[in-house]
Amino acid sequence: MTSNDIRFDCRQRGDGGPLVIVPCIDGAPLTELIDGFEIAAGMQPAGDAYGGLIPGFFRFGPMQDHFLGRSTNAMGPKTPVLGCECGEWGCWPLMARITATADFVTWDAFEQPHRKARDYVAFGPFQFDRHQYDDALHTLNTAIGPDET
Repeated sequence: MTSNDIRFDCRQRGDGGPLVIVPCIDGAPLTELIDGFEIAAGMQPAGDAYGGLIPGFFRFGPMQDHFLGRSTNAMGPKTPVLGCECGEWGCWPLMARITATADFVTWDAFEQPHRKARDYVAFGPFQFDRHQYDDALHTLNTAIGPDET
């Protein structure tokens, strides 16, 4: 399996709003990837449902821990990788199992907890080179600074 490339887009929401984090896989925002998957699978509702995570709205703990599956406030064994487009992650989250080893970080077993019947088996898995992943987390951490973690 070839490795995917990840980066974490970090930008302000609206005009001077809070920071929003959207993972980008192989250059595409995860919000677009999941929208395309859900629409193609005929899921309803689908399209423009997801948004990035807003650390300022919910204390996930340090983002480098969160995106390694060690979030201080995640619900259960999975980690929210996207939130709702409204800004509240719990409203419409995309959850994933994040498994980190010395060589790789894998995102798989995606789910939409408010729609348990949805089948995400064909979405992912995404496997990232651990060094590239850690570099992306370091870049994210530098971008958001200590106030947002």
